[in-house]
Amino acid sequence: MVEYLQSDMQCEGLLECLHGLKQLDRRCFEVLVETEDPLTVDEVAEAVERERSTAYRSIQRLLQAGLIQKEQVNYEHGGYYHVYLPTDPNEIADDMQRMLNDWYAQMGTLIQEFRDKYDEKILAAE
Repeated sequence: MVEYLQSDMQCEGLLECLHGLKQLDRRCFEVLVETEDPLTVDEVAEAVERERSTAYRSIQRLLQAGLIQKEQVNYEHGGYYHVYLPTDPNEIADDMQRMLNDWYAQMGTLIQEFRDKYDEKILAAE
């Protein structure tokens, strides 16, 4: 926590901080944002110069965090494949704001519990 507060954080760092993402996850997200069309896992893997399975794990973390969306594309003669695209930035920002507000409220509660617990001990010792 102290490291984050003292670091020169950029807005992209929030993705790692609030969602527990790795640097590769952030790079995969950036690739999806920078591309006009949705991409397959193979295309993301190529863009970040990683194996397909490694890129797939990052894509799954991004999906779980709600930072990207998955769409199914059907072949004309049967079968399908998936493509991925970024979630609307306003939705992501609103979600991060909610997370921050929840965290702030939780920290306020813990600080009050700390105050109550140690205030009682100090008063009892007097």
